[in-house]
Amino acid sequence: MSKTVWMFPGQGAQKAGMAKDFYENSALAGQLFDEADAALDFDLKAICFEENEKIHQTEYTQPCLVTACLAIAQELRARGRKPDMTAGLSLGEYAAIAAAGGMGALDAIRLVRRRGLLMQNTVPAGVGSMCAVLGMETAVIEDVIADMEGVTVANYNCPGQIVITGRTAAVQTAAEKLKAAGARRVVPLKVSGPFHSPLLESAGEELARELASVEFHGLEAPYYANVTAAKVTDPAEIAPLLAKGVSSPVYWQQSVEAMIADGADTFVEIGPGRTLAGFLKKINPDVNVYNVATWEDMENLPQ
Repeated sequence: MSKTVWMFPGQGAQKAGMAKDFYENSALAGQLFDEADAALDFDLKAICFEENEKIHQTEYTQPCLVTACLAIAQELRARGRKPDMTAGLSLGEYAAIAAAGGMGALDAIRLVRRRGLLMQNTVPAGVGSMCAVLGMETAVIEDVIADMEGVTVANYNCPGQIVITGRTAAVQTAAEKLKAAGARRVVPLKVSGPFHSPLLESAGEELARELASVEFHGLEAPYYANVTAAKVTDPAEIAPLLAKGVSSPVYWQQSVEAMIADGADTFVEIGPGRTLAGFLKKINPDVNVYNVATWEDMENLPQ
């Protein structure tokens, strides 16, 4: 039987104007934007809908992107759509859990506001950085950096695209070694810190205290966790996994492969951009992939 995954993008997918058409056309989406705007300490709608630079600053990006994604997901549910599984890349995991019924949308939005601040401010500017390594086998990358201090793998995105993270000097040295070893390209990422590295362990500990105050609910559909690539059905597992996720690698490719092994054959990327759809084509070109970023996109989904 066909199984559908709702998947949610991570930081980097954000764009000015995201989900504005949902705000204007959907009462549910409009209500969520209004409630999120009232619950936060900044003008969320202005940052989501108008051209500005704040949308690319981690502390604002995270709550804005999750709100936009969940606004779209709520309208899809109102139309009778529902996922058999969910997953999200890094930040997107919060939207995935909320979309699966594991926590309230506003709780997810408040959490990622705090998460964004912690990830942005825990490591001083310039101390850490990240690079995408393109066109190199995962095992070779792991071998090259295995004995290097201060650099680790951050994201296993798809075949041919791995992200490394850590102290800036170590990441730069690793980049040179990887290019010398045959990487097609090593691209510095425009990020404000060394995300998904051990340097953010203290941020994860602080986030755990925030997570302790959140009520998690029984999941209506399983989600697949970034840090394990395994199916989660027990709400008691959610908080520890999210706290660990700040400083642990994102096993996205492995999560997708696990979902396909569990019967998933249709993936719907919910939110701006087509990053995850691009990864899917490299992980398994045989599955069906759709995007819902605009109001019009909903009409293109199969019944």
